[in-house]
Amino acid sequence: QLQASGGGLVQAAGSLRLSCAASGRTLGSYNMGWFRQAPGKEREFVAAISWTGASTYYADSVKGRFAISRDHAKNTVYLQMNSLKPEDTAIYYCAADCPSGTVVTALCSQSRFFRSWGQGSLVTVSS
Repeated sequence: QLQASGGGLVQAAGSLRLSCAASGRTLGSYNMGWFRQAPGKEREFVAAISWTGASTYYADSVKGRFAISRDHAKNTVYLQMNSLKPEDTAIYYCAADCPSGTVVTALCSQSRFFRSWGQGSLVTVSS
């Protein structure tokens, strides 16, 4: 079971760090991703990271502002979000097991390729 945490209310230009942890399973061998869904909108890709941590892939809308990382020892994947904008307001979901090998590609920007999903964490950015 995946669980995202770390969301909350932040002012524009602020920062938050989301965490994705798993109970009863190790995330170390999975390519991981973050997606988000804003009210009234479809779920969209945010970022992905390979199981090694060496390869990352970002949506253009967050490139340069967000950073995905992982800590194998803590069995956790992170999403550091800086320079937040009101349009980043959404429920953020982590997902596991995109089958793209050791390099994450555009394949992992498609939610249908992820096999496990966690409950989301709400991020609200005020203007």
